[in-house]
Amino acid sequence: MPDVQAKIFPIDALREFSIRVFLKFGVPKEDATQAAEVLASADLRGIDSHGVARLHSYFGLLNEGMINPKPRISTVRSTLSTATVDGDNGLGLVVGPQANRMAMDMAEKAGSGWVSVCNTNHFGIAGYYVLQALERDLIGWAMTNSAKLVAPLFGAERMLGTNPIAIAFPGKDEPAIVIDMATCAAAYGKIEMARRRGEPIPSGWAIDSQARVTTNPDDAVNGGALSPLGSDRERGGHKGYALAMMVDMLCAVLSGANWGPFAPPFALRQEISTRSVGKGIGHFFGAMRIDGFMEVDSFKRQVDDYIRVFRGTKPAPGTNGPLIPGDPEREAEKLRREKGVPLIPPILEDLRDISRQTGIPFD
Repeated sequence: MPDVQAKIFPIDALREFSIRVFLKFGVPKEDATQAAEVLASADLRGIDSHGVARLHSYFGLLNEGMINPKPRISTVRSTLSTATVDGDNGLGLVVGPQANRMAMDMAEKAGSGWVSVCNTNHFGIAGYYVLQALERDLIGWAMTNSAKLVAPLFGAERMLGTNPIAIAFPGKDEPAIVIDMATCAAAYGKIEMARRRGEPIPSGWAIDSQARVTTNPDDAVNGGALSPLGSDRERGGHKGYALAMMVDMLCAVLSGANWGPFAPPFALRQEISTRSVGKGIGHFFGAMRIDGFMEVDSFKRQVDDYIRVFRGTKPAPGTNGPLIPGDPEREAEKLRREKGVPLIPPILEDLRDISRQTGIPFD
């Protein structure tokens, strides 16, 4: 249900404002445009927590000199189908897309490509990267670790990031299957959005500082933690915990980035670890050429058939039946390209604060 206090903005206006903010800190024009595009993708797809709502955090870190606006991104080691990349503490919104392109280029030459990245920062929505793979008829993978926000199963403190996983499979006539999910019960951005709206969160999303289940988003932020996907043991919390650990291994341990509780903060208000076990945070990208497994057209036809079979599932009472992963985001994008992006008052205030501090007009 749309927020009645939200104000609508054309995506082009938000993209342009983001570009100008990045340029203000010396980010090169091409990089600033790329970074703004990743944020715009989130806003268009209805992932409100990861679009311009995140701009104030990037602004703060750039302003404090904690992110390198002009990184020299380098390949540490590589084979025909694998690489480790050092992002030189650049914007993840710039480092991520470059490393993802490397994985896709490798896939086109060698059949698959896998790139693990260290010394980088928050890279936006994982779904952005797999959408890029779809444009090249590839199956795409994207993951990242992040600052500690999630308690491991049976734990009473933050030890893991939200550690999202994305993968996408192209269809022929049907839209692609696009899976993009955090490995915690709910993305931290959803806690932030509930807090900004003054709304409770569902039971099972988070615990308070005493490790008790809470529905107050403030409890999760002030000394509490997010719960792993599945929440508790009876609901499969061990599975979310294990998936988060898998992402940490591929993104951070494999690349030489900081893992687990040592990942650096994304926002200035987050706790900074006193110990480092690597460089920055880490990402992991993969791309697979379909014709390395079967004929491309045949695969896409099977995906179409798969989607149609699942759309034909008998619906559970009170529902319209199962969605295909990616459906809500596609619907949001269609609407928002035409009507604009709704921004709630707290996000507007963040953007106006950036405007006041930089002199870049907003509104």
